[in-house]
Amino acid sequence: MSANDPTTAHEEDHSGPIKTPKQLLLAVLFSFVVPVFAIIALVYYVTSDNKPAAGTGDPEKAVAQRIQKIGMVEIRDANRPLKTGAEVYAAQCAACHATGAAGAPKFGDAAAWAPRIKTGFEALWNSSLKGKNAMGPQGGGDFDDVEIGKAVVHLANAAGAKFVEPQKAAGAADAAAGAPAAQAAPAAAATPAAAVAPAAPVVVAAAAPAAASKAGVGEALYKQACLACHASGVAGAPKLGDKAAWAPRIQTGLDMMTASVIKGKNAMPPKGGSSASDADIRAAVEYMVSAAK
Repeated sequence: MSANDPTTAHEEDHSGPIKTPKQLLLAVLFSFVVPVFAIIALVYYVTSDNKPAAGTGDPEKAVAQRIQKIGMVEIRDANRPLKTGAEVYAAQCAACHATGAAGAPKFGDAAAWAPRIKTGFEALWNSSLKGKNAMGPQGGGDFDDVEIGKAVVHLANAAGAKFVEPQKAAGAADAAAGAPAAQAAPAAAATPAAAVAPAAPVVVAAAAPAAASKAGVGEALYKQACLACHASGVAGAPKLGDKAAWAPRIQTGLDMMTASVIKGKNAMPPKGGSSASDADIRAAVEYMVSAAK
């Protein structure tokens, strides 16, 4: 058969690149090996990707913190000895005040503390309890109010103040609770049965615990779900106590502000990522509004 035979040329045109069993074996081998190596390389690339460093703000971790359950039960020893101002400072305040982080006046810096000392101990104590600028309520801690006062004295006196440490009055709560009853007895003996004057203290006494309870719920929810953003102004959140940032929001009214929190706004998820009731959300809004007035 001639090399120029049209039949042979036609068969060669339709034949594939694999002409021998060896070529077929190599083609089959590579068709399995190459994808396997590609998958291994892809897995290695994904698992070795750079992870965010600790403290850089993991969004998933931040959401998990905001949606933690509220209403945790905590048992405390009411009769425990109070910590000293130095102990509270070392445990809670030194993180910022030792280095001046977030604009905190450094420990012992008389120039930085001078204008603050002029406002008086009560003003400094109140700011520490409620929180100010980047500092959360109680500096983010959970101490007795008197212990916070002792820490304020420790900080201020180290910068030249002459404040006296506050003391917790023993039995003050029992005396206050017993006073209305002690005053009511003589009044009842000297007043006719038809007199209605004794009814007024009862109404006031009943309203005060309710208001205090509502404020406590708002503060607890703030610390649980709102502190992460509103203490430092993350994602444009107005800082707690920042009057200028809160003023235009307060003008819209408490109902409008509560509705925005419940529905979510901008970077804030509905209810701040919590599962709190609408009433508790309103209490938290009232707490933040009161801190900005």
